[in-house]
Amino acid sequence: MDERAALALVGAELPAAGDDCAVVGDTVVTTDMLHETTDFPGGTTRYTAGWRAVGASLSDVAAMGADATAAVAVYAAPEFVEAELRDFLRGAREVCELVGAEYVGGDLDGHDEFTVATTALGETDDPVRRSGAEAGDAVCVTGTLGRSAAALRLFADDPARANELFRFEPRVAAGRAVASHASAMLDSSDGLARSLHQLAAASDCGFAVEGDRLPVHDAVDAVAADAAEQRELAVHFGEDFELVFTTPTPDRAAAAATTTVTRIGTVTDGGVELDGEPLADRGYTH
Repeated sequence: MDERAALALVGAELPAAGDDCAVVGDTVVTTDMLHETTDFPGGTTRYTAGWRAVGASLSDVAAMGADATAAVAVYAAPEFVEAELRDFLRGAREVCELVGAEYVGGDLDGHDEFTVATTALGETDDPVRRSGAEAGDAVCVTGTLGRSAAALRLFADDPARANELFRFEPRVAAGRAVASHASAMLDSSDGLARSLHQLAAASDCGFAVEGDRLPVHDAVDAVAADAAEQRELAVHFGEDFELVFTTPTPDRAAAAATTTVTRIGTVTDGGVELDGEPLADRGYTH
């Protein structure tokens, strides 16, 4: 089975697992696992690894429109190096502090590859799910796209800049702000294209996206050879951890948000399209 088939099996067996977080009462909970070979390119500092790993789970909390409360992590490595462990903990604490949550520990384990498993908790009495989009709603994104793709291209030549780009801000504040206006929402960890397909499947809808509206991170210009590659990195690469949401009131959502919100298209009754052409369901795969 590939990852998508495995996720479909899990979703069929465990209905509560179908959104970015599971909802248990007023608590939302999510977990992620990141590995050195697939998630932390050479040159990634332990500080960045702690920030990014915990941030990935906090991003799922954001996608539910919840307040982030706490996070834990399993830190596994071939050996425990004091400076590396301290840096990891500092990154994990500081990304939590940025969004008003608390990093409260976790577990340590020996492993042949540096691996991190994170869990984040949040609170909301009205979670935003993936299944509420309706034809005519606007589809919007927070921030910019392609940040992580640019970072990956820069690690070899400019690791300091790459690490900076890899330390994204989980959109917890923005998720809370737009929650009352959003009809459906998820984060873009798998890429914009795949996120739209996931929303389309959950809401039984389609999307008409306009390419010239896409907010592309400035760093993409420095690493993309041409406009086609720029579009590829912004739309299909993934790992940007921005929010993709639908809303019947885009102006109100943008006014409420704590970061830039861009309307990129409209919810339809058809397929998922970019500039009138089918948008391939391609994105990040673990």
